[in-house]
Amino acid sequence: VPGHGGLRGIRLSLSNPDVFKTQLRALLRAAAAGPLRIMFPFVSSIEEVRAARAILENARRELTAQGAAIPDVTVGLMIEVPSAALMASTLAREVDFFTIGTNDLIQYTLAVDRTDERVSDRYQPLHPAVLRLIRHVQRGAARHGIPVSLCGEMASDPLLIWLLIGCGLTSFSMTPSALASARRVVTEVSARKMARVAARVLALGTAEDIERVLREIFSREFAHSLETSQESL
Repeated sequence: VPGHGGLRGIRLSLSNPDVFKTQLRALLRAAAAGPLRIMFPFVSSIEEVRAARAILENARRELTAQGAAIPDVTVGLMIEVPSAALMASTLAREVDFFTIGTNDLIQYTLAVDRTDERVSDRYQPLHPAVLRLIRHVQRGAARHGIPVSLCGEMASDPLLIWLLIGCGLTSFSMTPSALASARRVVTEVSARKMARVAARVLALGTAEDIERVLREIFSREFAHSLETSQESL
């Protein structure tokens, strides 16, 4: 699995606290020019969140002592490793928002490097474990009243957006080329109906079974929108 031995994201920042604080000071200064959100990537534990927030608060105190007016800044996490997903409800008490990074979440959940052709066929966005983790994160965020969005290749496939809406997600980040088909999906789909579909398919045991059932349902009820998908799962 890629990731330079796992030293990346918030781990890399915390291993270089002086550089990290300089970056946070710059962000806090920039916040004076308009709304700004800070998101910590690759978080795997609550200790990392608290350590990062402590450095952020230290940077804020230093700037305030220098006479700078620092507005409130919302702080969030990128949920992209299974440990963070499983701890979603606990982590939600520490931050203001979540973003689910599906590309890494799939890779780390399934122990698959999608760029390695020897195992890339095992990279399965519809794997039951991946879908259940996504739903778990959404429920953890909702339990504590913080917003959650989703980014990655999953958000660019109309079939998967239907399912993700059924899992309770309503905010997506995607490539510009996917916006038109996603807009059609959102205007045509019934969230209540998709919640029933999601409950049904998440009880299945394989990605193949989930894909088959989804395609049967969508080809029956949303055939005209199904054609907007540019490639198969």
